[in-house]
Amino acid sequence: MKTAKQLGTANQWILLLCLSLVLFPWQPVFAQAPIKIGASLSLTGSYAALGQNQHRGYQLCTKHANEKGGVLGRKVEFVLYDDQSLPATGVRLYERLITQDKVDAIMGPYSSAITEAVANVNERYKMPMVAPMASTTAIFRKGRKFIFMVQSAAEVYLEGLIDMAAKRGLKSVAIINEDTLFPKATVQGTIDLAKKKGLQVVFVEGYPKGNTDFSAILTKVRAASPDVFGAATYFDDAVAITRQMKELNVNPKMYGVTVGGDLPKFYELLGKNAEFVYGATQWEPELPYPGAKEFTESYKKEFSGADLSYHSAGGYAGCQILVEAIKRARSLDGEKIRAEIAKLDTTTVYGGFKVDEGGFQISHKMVMFQWQNGKKVIVWPDELAGGKARFPTPQWSQR
Repeated sequence: MKTAKQLGTANQWILLLCLSLVLFPWQPVFAQAPIKIGASLSLTGSYAALGQNQHRGYQLCTKHANEKGGVLGRKVEFVLYDDQSLPATGVRLYERLITQDKVDAIMGPYSSAITEAVANVNERYKMPMVAPMASTTAIFRKGRKFIFMVQSAAEVYLEGLIDMAAKRGLKSVAIINEDTLFPKATVQGTIDLAKKKGLQVVFVEGYPKGNTDFSAILTKVRAASPDVFGAATYFDDAVAITRQMKELNVNPKMYGVTVGGDLPKFYELLGKNAEFVYGATQWEPELPYPGAKEFTESYKKEFSGADLSYHSAGGYAGCQILVEAIKRARSLDGEKIRAEIAKLDTTTVYGGFKVDEGGFQISHKMVMFQWQNGKKVIVWPDELAGGKARFPTPQWSQR
């Protein structure tokens, strides 16, 4: 039988243990070296705002995976570089990750342009790459076996804008775009969609990456007088085009952008000038996908005050997909992981994931929102809409 002194000592140890669990929550202990996942992202340069959001998605996925015991009993960690929004830099960095850093797996960079550039690298080394932010169809139609798409195709980014315009009896559309891979694919897809819906395409023109003065091209848009105006953009040009539309009094009945219009900063910079603008988005927090609510809460807690956009959720979901495939493969062998990704048919926090034999996404759904009273309201498709579009867009002088 234990003495009172022995019992007292035991109780003290129990109390200390309980206190340590409160102050220092349990974390798994990993006996082996971590699994290293390599990536480059646009942390600086013209795509920085979007690349940083994707980065935060990767970070949160890593944290959650490790809290659940890691992968194959090992901690997960990213080896990540800044490609400065430059495709050639991305190629050099993925070569380094694979041949010098000896990473165990890789994830995709930001943008179709950089993904297209680096896709030949991972293909050569037979390392599967989940590419969360590459949406240009051509990337997945070149016979590659080791690249996988997560989101909807570039060609359908403005489908909602065209569909809503046709239903309202509008007749003409003008489209402008940054002269890079993704926006060019978006324009071609939008032209095809417009023709199918009976809209006449009255103006199409591209502009160089990094362009800041849109006065010449917007003057041409104003002269074409389209009912609908679509801009295949990233963040900086989406803001500049909208601002300069007001300055030049360009007044379509509907105006939408592709990338960048969904960021909270878009409204912060433009204020009421962002009202009535339509934006394409791959994901919004209110969409009814499993785990989306928990992801959103965790993200806001982890990155207080930071932007939350579909780029964040896409990065998280892409990482989820890779982690799940490694678990199912029970191996870090590239061929085995590739086979498991190809077989997946699931719904992540980002929505549906299923790819065809080329790695092309066939399950994820695009949505369209409109800025209304400082908030994004999903207005298309009808089955996911949280409100109705405010139509037509009033002229600048009447707002």
